[in-house]
Amino acid sequence: MMAVTVEEAPTKSATTRSTFILRFISTIALWSIALAIMFSGYEALYCLLISVFGLLALWEFYRMLDHRGLPNFKITGLLCGAVMLGGSFYYFSQMGPARSYDFEVAVMLFFLLSMFARQMFAGLREDQPLQTMAYTLFGLLYVLWLFNFMTKIVYVIPRSDAGMVTGQFYCLYLIAVTKFSDMGAYLTGMAIGRHLLVPHISPKKTWEGFFGALAFSMLASVGLFKLMPGHLVGLTMTHAVVLGLLLGASAVIGDLAESIVKRSAGVKDSGGLLPGIGGALDLIDSLLFTGPLLFFYLRLVLRVP
Repeated sequence: MMAVTVEEAPTKSATTRSTFILRFISTIALWSIALAIMFSGYEALYCLLISVFGLLALWEFYRMLDHRGLPNFKITGLLCGAVMLGGSFYYFSQMGPARSYDFEVAVMLFFLLSMFARQMFAGLREDQPLQTMAYTLFGLLYVLWLFNFMTKIVYVIPRSDAGMVTGQFYCLYLIAVTKFSDMGAYLTGMAIGRHLLVPHISPKKTWEGFFGALAFSMLASVGLFKLMPGHLVGLTMTHAVVLGLLLGASAVIGDLAESIVKRSAGVKDSGGLLPGIGGALDLIDSLLFTGPLLFFYLRLVLRVP
């Protein structure tokens, strides 16, 4: 028994290390492409990028429901999601935030009507219609509505005098702080993690990892504030510290939220698209919570016009 344990320990450690390296490389490569598109000045490409990631993540969410045998209208959800992403981009980029909010409400109303219309031809009985509509609506809200805040952050920051978007700097800030939080949680938890955070949801998350996530995200926030003076509208050192802590905690919650979904669906990863990471939803899970938090911090605390 002892011999097996001694032999397995180095193997497990090597596997964990190789998984982290593969995950790190995949993350850097993907977000480098994403940021290159953001800073290219081609706004339509940015819309396409957000749409592809968002719709892939939504598709994976509905596939997880299928794996568990949970009813959903995935095609209806994906079509309404595509309309939401494309329309929100158009209204935000061409007409400003107010019209975009009206558009989102209109899409949600259309989505509800579409689900009830689709339900009439489904032939489901008892409580299955309610389950189907609830699961479908939850997917749209949890994945696409939250991820769409990445578009809103770009356009909530006023354009330059030349008419160029400037919100991509806050997108860079958001992605970096969020991913540093993920990396801090992983590295700290792997190195010194002893006290489990929420073992009934994720048996590997620890309190040490949580505080490591906060430390890494705060350092990333302060570092970017120093590196990009003048590009992060309204940000001060105090706000950088506060936002670093808030985004770090929110990233951990976002990761745990997806763990709840995956555990409920009985799957390890949302998909197998990305080596070392899993699926598109595994890549953006933390951003689903940090994006809205940053957006509302910009609007309500920094009061970006």
